[in-house]
Amino acid sequence: MIIRPENIKIADFTYNLPDARIAKYPLTKRDQSKLLIYKNGQISEAVFSNIPKMLPQLSVLVRNNTKVIQARIEFLKSTGGRIEVFCLEPADPPDYESNLSSSNSVSWYCLIGNAKKWKTGSLSKIIHLGSEQISLNATRVEPHDGKEVVRFSWHPQKYSFSEILDHIGTTPIPPYLQRKAEPDDKSRYQTLYAIADGSVAAPTAGLHFTPKTELELKNRRIRISEITLHVGAGTFTPVKSESIDQHQMHTEHIRINRDTIHDLLSNEPLGITAVGTTSMRTLESLYWLGYLLSSGKAMLSNEIHINQWLPYKSNQAIPVRTILTEILKQMDANKLEFIDFSTSLFIIPGYSFKLVDRLITNFHQPGSTLLLLVAAFIGDDWKKIYEYALNNDFRFLSYGDSCLFISNTRD
Repeated sequence: MIIRPENIKIADFTYNLPDARIAKYPLTKRDQSKLLIYKNGQISEAVFSNIPKMLPQLSVLVRNNTKVIQARIEFLKSTGGRIEVFCLEPADPPDYESNLSSSNSVSWYCLIGNAKKWKTGSLSKIIHLGSEQISLNATRVEPHDGKEVVRFSWHPQKYSFSEILDHIGTTPIPPYLQRKAEPDDKSRYQTLYAIADGSVAAPTAGLHFTPKTELELKNRRIRISEITLHVGAGTFTPVKSESIDQHQMHTEHIRINRDTIHDLLSNEPLGITAVGTTSMRTLESLYWLGYLLSSGKAMLSNEIHINQWLPYKSNQAIPVRTILTEILKQMDANKLEFIDFSTSLFIIPGYSFKLVDRLITNFHQPGSTLLLLVAAFIGDDWKKIYEYALNNDFRFLSYGDSCLFISNTRD
């Protein structure tokens, strides 16, 4: 089947979402959200705490262990003007781990609120960490590829940039919540298993999981594997073009370790559950990385990027086991315990899923790339699912209720 993105109109993937249906705050108990289940064309309801019973024993559940950073920093100019600097992605050093752990100056690609009032000079802010006073400075430098770049420096240089952000920054809750971040958001807009600093938006399907959920999954011998995809602000970027072929999909950075790939290879016949669209995008991108390796179009030692249209230009089907085996083979040859790559994979209706059988996710914004991904996974029934949710008191978006979609369409 040839997919023609120019024939897919974003107007066909929208719906009326009343503001009252957007969950502005999370439930007190994470696992008490409502759960909509879609299987074999049928819709049913449950509570999220029951989800371990709904997944096959011995199957694999893959979740994203990225951690939301306190990415918004507010500076006050001497004239009284307020400037907000929203850190989006590291520029120098370019990798998250090196940048966030640095105790020297670092640069980030940023969004700048009230930018017209910050034309020249540096902004400064005094931070108190315990009994110590730290001076933080921010300087705008030459834009790169049309992106604003801000250089941060601080003195004394005994703390990492991650520690600076964690102390002085605020939680980058989504703009559609239409409120400022509150202290509780720092812990609540974070999965309980988050360990890898880097995201500016939470992988929200994971917000429902609790230690009890994890224990019950393990009791059912469901293997929990982890990937890391740092979620960028691009996840909230609406599709503004009439047809999706004109949409530039945002890039996100991925890390996958050897154990996860072994889990996928050994348990693949029993089925794979992706916790969230970020895990889904990571796993499907992993297939296409393996496709490039298996077909000789890339080497693992190179920095690999998955182009948004790669699946729709490839007419060669390679079995999943061959793909995963080739990845492990090249990891062995390069003595790698994990692989890093980036993706702008755009999953749209007609996409042929390679790895994922089940998707746990929240309800997504009208006209968003995430809704297109859901429609690709379950087909036109997304409309009746969302209509059902709107008519049955489900809560929408990041702090809202959850879904379990079970598909029979994977290759």
